[in-house]
Amino acid sequence: MSNPLSKNTKQVRFNDLGLSNSILKALDSIGYETPSPIQRHCITYLLDGEDIIGQAQTGTGKTAAFALPLLDKIDLCINAPQLLILTPTRELAIQVSEAVQTYARGMKNFHILPIYGGQSYDIQLKPLKRGVHAIVGTPGRVMDHIKRNTLQLDQLQSFVLDEADEMLKMGFIDDIKWVMGHIPEKCQIALFSATMPNMIKKVAEKFLNQPKIVKIKTKTETAPTITQKYMLVNAGQKLEALTRILEVTNFEAMIIFVRTKTLTLKLTEKLSARGFSVKAINGDIAQKQRECLINNFKKGKIDVLVATDVAARGLDIGRISHVMNYDIPQDAESYVHRIGRTGRAGCNGEAILFVSHRERRMLKTIERITRQSIAPISLPSAKMINKQRIELFKQKITETLNNQDLSLFEKLINDYQSTNKTTSPAKIAAALALISQGSEPLLLSEQGQNILNGAQRQKTMTHRRKKDANNAKFAPKKPHNEGFNQHKNNKHRKRAKFGRRNK
Repeated sequence: MSNPLSKNTKQVRFNDLGLSNSILKALDSIGYETPSPIQRHCITYLLDGEDIIGQAQTGTGKTAAFALPLLDKIDLCINAPQLLILTPTRELAIQVSEAVQTYARGMKNFHILPIYGGQSYDIQLKPLKRGVHAIVGTPGRVMDHIKRNTLQLDQLQSFVLDEADEMLKMGFIDDIKWVMGHIPEKCQIALFSATMPNMIKKVAEKFLNQPKIVKIKTKTETAPTITQKYMLVNAGQKLEALTRILEVTNFEAMIIFVRTKTLTLKLTEKLSARGFSVKAINGDIAQKQRECLINNFKKGKIDVLVATDVAARGLDIGRISHVMNYDIPQDAESYVHRIGRTGRAGCNGEAILFVSHRERRMLKTIERITRQSIAPISLPSAKMINKQRIELFKQKITETLNNQDLSLFEKLINDYQSTNKTTSPAKIAAALALISQGSEPLLLSEQGQNILNGAQRQKTMTHRRKKDANNAKFAPKKPHNEGFNQHKNNKHRKRAKFGRRNK
């Protein structure tokens, strides 16, 4: 086994690694710009046809590290499994399958199938008969399909063993050996494991051909000066949730991280329309314009920057008090880099992470790798928003009275009141405030736009399910023939009713 890791640390992009245009387009659409360390090394080795051992934690971007190059090796004209990925759990099988499908969105007629225990064989047999190009499965179910001859491996080009040490802990080592003993001899193999127990080393020595070793040490420490929080929010609720947070949060400067360059522009436009001082910064912005934006941000002429990971790299601005992860990062290391923009030089900072229900596994990964518990928070209520808006409204009145020349408007108001003596000055001021406010209401109403926080919703639903279960448990049981007797009684009533009518 060899370990020829390059010490070259220069900035590398995905289009420098030799990936196909269809893969690069998919990466651009989901906002991936630069590969993580494990992606940079693994993609190069796998494209060159080498076997590899990747030693890295979950959350370092290893799914893309093996999926991107191995997808490029698939021949879509061959309607048979060419890539097999083994995972320890069905949850991970589904997650990896969804990720691979996303990376392959530019590959027309590409098909992938997750197979795992607990699901009906019929659901899995139909697509297997039609033909799929990639399989993601748990060891036991993959074994069953191979034994039944419903999974043919004669066209298999690539095999991935993901989270090998976890499979060892779960007692799958014999199943793994059995499956690996049935793959073609010339099949390219990638083995990933956070740790390297002796049993996994023996598997690697037996089945892998002079593998390249990629061992990644990630930066996982977060500054103790940063308070970390998360909010469960569905994709359609993010903008409303962000707007509310911006309204109630007392921040000096904030960076909002999103996944794609397109979203930096869209979100900037929407926040600007809501009255926030915000600019977008992404990889397409010219260097001169970037420098001007950063300078204005430093001087306080801009309060909020909406940025991609690459665009914000290297920013060292002391006034950044908050970091908002509008889109969850692709790996834990990116999360550490993002929130490191605040809490610098001993100053306190705050980082907020939006998490959808499907992203909760990534949240747990970030917590485990950073060894930091991230506290849940609730969506700011309409009451909190309205309190803040009223305070701001009063503050604007005071500032205007103290800092502006109002003589012209005082004369106009006096003239108006002299001809409308029954109208009080307070009512005239209220009318002017309404004119100033425009069509946008000053106060927020929960009715019609009540966004229940995801965590609250989950807690409420769990409570309801428990309550229903308890009610069902202690409710008196109905006799089995109660429904029949009720039907019979109704029938007799109808006959009696119609009999009386006929008489």
